[in-house]
Amino acid sequence: FGVEQRGALRTRSEAQPHLLVMSATPIPRSLALTIYGDLDLSIIDEMPPGRIPIQTKLFHPSERERLYSFMRREAKEGRQAFIIYPLVEESDKLDVGAAVEAYERLSKDALSDLRLALLHGRMSGSEKDEVMRAFADRQYDVLVSTSVIEVGIDIPNASLIMIEDADRFGLAQLHQFRGRVGRGQHKSYCALISGSENATSLERLRALEATTNGFVLAEKDLSLRGPGDFLGTRQSGLPNLHIAHLSDLATLTLAREAAQELFEQDPQLDRYPQLAKQVSRFWRGQGDVN
Repeated sequence: FGVEQRGALRTRSEAQPHLLVMSATPIPRSLALTIYGDLDLSIIDEMPPGRIPIQTKLFHPSERERLYSFMRREAKEGRQAFIIYPLVEESDKLDVGAAVEAYERLSKDALSDLRLALLHGRMSGSEKDEVMRAFADRQYDVLVSTSVIEVGIDIPNASLIMIEDADRFGLAQLHQFRGRVGRGQHKSYCALISGSENATSLERLRALEATTNGFVLAEKDLSLRGPGDFLGTRQSGLPNLHIAHLSDLATLTLAREAAQELFEQDPQLDRYPQLAKQVSRFWRGQGDVN
């Protein structure tokens, strides 16, 4: 659901419904306290049993041939691989890789000795399902795709994912891509390919290279780009808080405890009419809370 959809659901009844919020994406604890401070928070911070840590490394575009050779070796061992591109088709405005052209080029040249399949969001649902079934049945060695495989894809036999122009993707999205491999019993690898010299982009990619801990990456992502306007509709950048800093976990924790104590003593905020008015405006979606 989008921000406005969630707000509409919340205002369907005067009584606040019982609510269970679930997210597969790790949320920084500081941000969780800010957004979900009135909820009991449970965190699953461990991998499923038997998962082997994925080895992640950043490569320059000039090193592609090394990766293609490694991909061939993995294919000879019976493994499969993903190659991810930012675009479906080439663009005159963006100098980044595109899945359709890459599929055609690789099929005829660098990976002509392997069985390649193509997947992207412009294909029909039945076409995508057919490709994924065939890939899951090991009819293909390599799946050339866009971000459409970000979630919901379970191929235990896949051991390598190459992400072209990795600097074009967000840190959380890259972490989701990486989760497409390492789902079986085989040692798995994530290759980030980028020629970017942008310091922030490289910091993001180095962070992914350094850890597979989604909560550490979520904190890093928060520090690099901000959480967006989580009380409004803006999806990126730092929120317009007058005083609070989301990195100040100690103060956020104290604020949450103080709020809980206040509501226990005065649930209707009868002694604090201005605060009650501000809270009421927020829940009606009309207020700016800072």
